[in-house]
Amino acid sequence: MTPLEELAVLLRPAGGGLYLVSTGRAEQLALQRRLYGAANDDEVHAKWLAALARIPAARAVILGVPSDVGAGFQRGANLGPQAIRTALLDGDPGFPARAERDGIVDLGDVFVVPQLLHDEMIGDAQKAASRRALYPTLPGDIAATLPVSPLSIAERALDLVFVLNPKVAPIVIGGDHSTAWPVAAALGRARHHERWAIVQSDAHTDLLAERLGVKYCFATWSYHANELFDRDGRLVQVGIRATRHDRGHWESTLGVRQFWATECLERPEGVIDDLVAHLKARGVTGVYFSNDIDGTDEAWADATGTPEPGGLTPDFVVALIQRLGREFGLIGGDVMEVAPMLRPKADSGERTVALAVRYLQETIAAVLGG
Repeated sequence: MTPLEELAVLLRPAGGGLYLVSTGRAEQLALQRRLYGAANDDEVHAKWLAALARIPAARAVILGVPSDVGAGFQRGANLGPQAIRTALLDGDPGFPARAERDGIVDLGDVFVVPQLLHDEMIGDAQKAASRRALYPTLPGDIAATLPVSPLSIAERALDLVFVLNPKVAPIVIGGDHSTAWPVAAALGRARHHERWAIVQSDAHTDLLAERLGVKYCFATWSYHANELFDRDGRLVQVGIRATRHDRGHWESTLGVRQFWATECLERPEGVIDDLVAHLKARGVTGVYFSNDIDGTDEAWADATGTPEPGGLTPDFVVALIQRLGREFGLIGGDVMEVAPMLRPKADSGERTVALAVRYLQETIAAVLGG
């Protein structure tokens, strides 16, 4: 298969990453028809394939990864991509047409088997069974080469995208924060000769080598991303406040740079200046901004699996995104851990999703350079 042919097998049109046959199916179809300006499923599919064909000339690609299999406390981030896309269209109906004019391609969604996470963690029998379910029309020898778990599918899809367009910027809508790992892994291969960095807004460090024996999940992805940089300070974490160790432990043992939430609240402009200086001292030429919604204080973002008080303000996060875009250029970014059905308050879902849309729009603008 060509890269485009394989992408068309691995992914689904935007909004179609969750397997639904009854409950929720009508809402899923309605979103897809709005996104693609289509009257029926055949038109949705045709317009999605036409979008994939534009990857070689794209400036950025959007990928939804509706998986919360890698989460810990409360689930629900699997509904994040659909809710964010719906709210984006509600507030900006012209977004799809303008995105196309700006060179943005929506790759669609990773199709998620909700009991799977990463292919390294499942046995051969399960892989074979899942391949029969996911790729029923392909010859067995071809299907046997394809991934079946959401993290593995996302990583393979982004590798294919980078084959078609090595400099394109990936923008990912999660999903729990484990879905940032395949982006980091694919970027690590595509930009291995560059001094790129990750800036992560998060209440938690996600710096465990494994959690309960699981290598890739919400609590470990940053550890493995940091290993891509050989622990040289190019992983910078902002908003940390919920961790069993102090900053000195993480910085001395893993070589990360952290700006804890208290410091960001006390001197927001100074923290951003220090962060930029730190990256420049390491010769960084581009930044991937990974945005866990719980990095923001729960007063603004409590529809998430692990909301935390004492966090960042939305204006600080936006200022950080904008400054990184001006100083280095964003080579990609994400919005993670939005769980719209978790509602500590009556308006939690709407508030959190609206903020996620704002962050997504700012990330896109920074990627495009304005």
